[in-house]
Amino acid sequence: MIAQEYMAPLMFAALVVVMLVGFPVAFSLAGLGLGFGYFAVSMGYFPEAFMGNLPLKLFGIVSNELLLAIPFFTFMGAVLERCGLAEDLLEGTGQLFGSKPGGLGFAVIIVGAVLGAITGTVAASVIAMGVISLPVMMRYGYDMRYATGVIAASGTITQLIPPSLVLVVLADQLGRSVGDMYLGAIGPSLLQTAIFLLFTLGVAVLRPQWVPALPPEARTLRGAALVKRVLWGMLPSIVLIFLVLGTLFMGIATPTEAGALGALGAVVLAGLHRRLSLKLLWQAMDATVRVTAMVIFILLGSSVFSLVFQGVDGNVWIEHMLSQLPGGPIGFLIVVNIFVFFLAFFLDFFEIAFIIVPLLAPVAEKLGIDLVWFGVLLCVNMQTSFMHPPFGFALFYLRGVGDQVYKSGAIPKPLASRDIYLGAIPWVGMQLILVAVVIFWPESVTYWLDKAPQVNPDDVHIEMQIEDTGASADPAMPEVPTTPDEAQSGPAEASQPTAPQLTAP
Repeated sequence: MIAQEYMAPLMFAALVVVMLVGFPVAFSLAGLGLGFGYFAVSMGYFPEAFMGNLPLKLFGIVSNELLLAIPFFTFMGAVLERCGLAEDLLEGTGQLFGSKPGGLGFAVIIVGAVLGAITGTVAASVIAMGVISLPVMMRYGYDMRYATGVIAASGTITQLIPPSLVLVVLADQLGRSVGDMYLGAIGPSLLQTAIFLLFTLGVAVLRPQWVPALPPEARTLRGAALVKRVLWGMLPSIVLIFLVLGTLFMGIATPTEAGALGALGAVVLAGLHRRLSLKLLWQAMDATVRVTAMVIFILLGSSVFSLVFQGVDGNVWIEHMLSQLPGGPIGFLIVVNIFVFFLAFFLDFFEIAFIIVPLLAPVAEKLGIDLVWFGVLLCVNMQTSFMHPPFGFALFYLRGVGDQVYKSGAIPKPLASRDIYLGAIPWVGMQLILVAVVIFWPESVTYWLDKAPQVNPDDVHIEMQIEDTGASADPAMPEVPTTPDEAQSGPAEASQPTAPQLTAP
């Protein structure tokens, strides 16, 4: 017989074991939830009627209109990955910065940030950047480890830059608006881009042989032709960013409507680049269905698990364990981020968002931590889930791209896994630097949020303005004494109060 207080840690331990074994996450979560739920009911830890909440909870998920933004943004990213926009951006910015050491690195980082702002998906950015920029970097003598690291990291910025899918999911799990999550992520995404650019500048100064400038014969565009090429790559992107983010921030569109505008804009851009075809649309829709189905099934499975976990007081166990940490909120944040960092070795960002975040959010709120800031902080940390050797998805994408471009003859030798993994380590370190910056500089997130005028209730004073009339205006109403002396002197000497006035400093 298992005591009720051990049920929650046993469920969590079983979840870790199942994850390490490698069973599909969605079905593992649902299976563990139902299995432990049956056992808990049979032991009398909660009644059978408690499990009647499950259909209502699952129906609430599939009827959540916010989650419609996921297929729209996924479709937008899948179309833009194939429409040639990344090629135009990289060609123009590469020519613009190519005359200096590290110029291609600067171009890859900037284009990665722009693509992140219009695709919202890491896979689309990493694949597009790898196919286009990796052969060019290898051709002109870039260090293999730097090249693979900058391509993977610049694609991973997509997870943090609005309209990131991760921010949509975190907003749903934390019960905050997507618009606030997007506004909060602006500062950290700009800081992350700046950190990457500074690192590349340092490499260009200290190790210029790793990032050589393009030779004169490779810089074919100059003057007006170069400006035209850069504008042709940038202007459509700016228009699409406004359609997606501008309408959302201005309150014109909901996240779902902004995603629909982005999907339509992606199709229009594909038509402008003369890449729109039935094959492209079919591939984009196929990718969208696969990603959306994966997300929804993980969410359904995590809901089954979390319901039973709460039924055996798992939320109380987590709250007691984390709220008693030394250091208060800072100690909690440090421990949580270390925990999430190591979880990212084994779980992807969707699994962390659906399984772990609902357990952490109540504790964070109890400690007085702003949940928008907390969500953005977790999003910054979960960037590392794409870059972790050996399971980072960005590294898997890059390895697949490397095999593809090698078979096509675009690079002279295949990418070695050792180079990919070692090349990722400095960029993971830079992502962790941003985690520390966001923890100790909360204004990097909160500065961009709208601050409505707030009044502290403790600073509100009630002042009574007394009119000395000498007698009550209404004979039927007794006069109210306002001081102890008046109370003793009798009702004839008391004054009648007027309506109280609320003032705040």
